[in-house]
Amino acid sequence: MTDLQIAKNNLSGHTICLCKCGECLYSESRGIAPMMNFIANGVDLSGYSVADVVVGKAAALLFVKCGIKNVYAKTLSRSAKSVLELYGIAYEYETLTERIINRAGTDTCPMEKAVWDTDDSDEAYSILKDKLKAMSEKQ
Repeated sequence: MTDLQIAKNNLSGHTICLCKCGECLYSESRGIAPMMNFIANGVDLSGYSVADVVVGKAAALLFVKCGIKNVYAKTLSRSAKSVLELYGIAYEYETLTERIINRAGTDTCPMEKAVWDTDDSDEAYSILKDKLKAMSEKQ
């Protein structure tokens, strides 16, 4: 069984499952929080395969930054698909959508909006860090 198959099989009950050589990392955090936390904590995810519930452009760029090799998404945005193709990351999905919608269902996801104009993973990470900080300061 491949790492991607193992990740997919273990996604149930989690928002994301990352697998490499049969070893899995999980999170129940929503949105890009799991990937931002892994990066902030210096977790080496190079060569991992990922199964994720929702993958928008922000998540796709974080996968690029971390060196993820395969992605499975229950829902994948067209902009995320373009990023994965641009960087040669193999992907599978169940549903392809025009864009990821915010939690209120009223607009595009703020993280997807924040990185809309970049395909650079380091720039995206910086933008997303700033966006999350600004959002937490508003609460």
